[in-house]
Amino acid sequence: MNRREFVLGLTAATALAGVASTAAAAEGRRVALVIGNGAYRNVPALLNPPNDASDIAAALKRLGFTVTVSTNAGFDDMRRSLIALGRDAAGAEMAAVYFAGHGMEINGENWLIPIDADLKRDTDAANEAINLQSVMLQVSNTTSLGLVILDACRNNPFAARMNRSIATRAATTSGLGRIEPVGNVLVAYAARDGTTALDGDARNSPFAAALLRNIEVSGVEVTFMFRNVRDDVMEATRNEQQPFVYGSLSRKAIYLAARPPAGAKEAAPASALPAVISPAPQHTPTSPAIDPALVGTWEIMVPGGRGQSRWIWQIMGDGTYRFHAEPQRSARSHEGTITAANGHWTLHALRGLSNYSDGGAYEIHDALAVITGKLGTGAWKRSAE
Repeated sequence: MNRREFVLGLTAATALAGVASTAAAAEGRRVALVIGNGAYRNVPALLNPPNDASDIAAALKRLGFTVTVSTNAGFDDMRRSLIALGRDAAGAEMAAVYFAGHGMEINGENWLIPIDADLKRDTDAANEAINLQSVMLQVSNTTSLGLVILDACRNNPFAARMNRSIATRAATTSGLGRIEPVGNVLVAYAARDGTTALDGDARNSPFAAALLRNIEVSGVEVTFMFRNVRDDVMEATRNEQQPFVYGSLSRKAIYLAARPPAGAKEAAPASALPAVISPAPQHTPTSPAIDPALVGTWEIMVPGGRGQSRWIWQIMGDGTYRFHAEPQRSARSHEGTITAANGHWTLHALRGLSNYSDGGAYEIHDALAVITGKLGTGAWKRSAE
């Protein structure tokens, strides 16, 4: 059996695990696979991934996860470990994968690199590396949360030496590419898509160190936990590295550590797709109704069953808005009133939708706004319209 068949086997194993999920279900069960690849055979070694993996595994065990650790794993070891995790994850409350090592994007697909990979050509990735999509599938059959954490965006020596079969088709980029997880899966990057992460000169990478400081803090909802990690990494790297989280969860609060004490006020969860953009300057609204930085036309691409649709929001300085989607069938046009100040917004539809309101948080950075509401968190871009 060649390695392409091995990769296809990962997907097949996930389907089989889904069939068996009813029998395997166990309320509250948590499983995790932790991989730290540093001793690469064909490129210079990375120092920190084995340390990062060991320390993260210990933290996950303290959080109640049954953890499998794989250090300096080759392709076969990674494949077998992921198949086993997929079987254990079916019906579990939570399943997590943590990977530290080299990762790369080729032709819009993301790959995690085993230590025995050679990757002389871009087409070798299908036979020598693990596709990120197959990793996400392994954690997708849980009852609460599937989590993939990747400290795998380091400067990649494979990219420089690799021959491209078709340069315009298979060009590699720095770091990993943007993804759109579905269901109850979150994917956390040590550095946002298209950028690289630091390995660090201490025991742990900056991302692993920040994760270790925050992952066991009680009473912090998981998406807020990753926001804290993001801020710690940006502070430690002087804004050179910005972690990002992709995925969209429901409004149900999810905790890796203990829930808040009874009677304590819980922070409302905000699904992370993507994580918060680097700190924006504070804007002083010209009126109590609307932040002038939010005034204008914004758009976001939204995936759906019939492909992507384009949602356009036009926000006026008088506190009113208009919304429409292209194609129109993807979402109903409506308009109404909106308030936005000091990072918080509320919206009430007056025409087009009945009894519809929304609200949440926002942050603006140049032509990009991160808006959190009932549908999760999305990155809006300023439109040319």
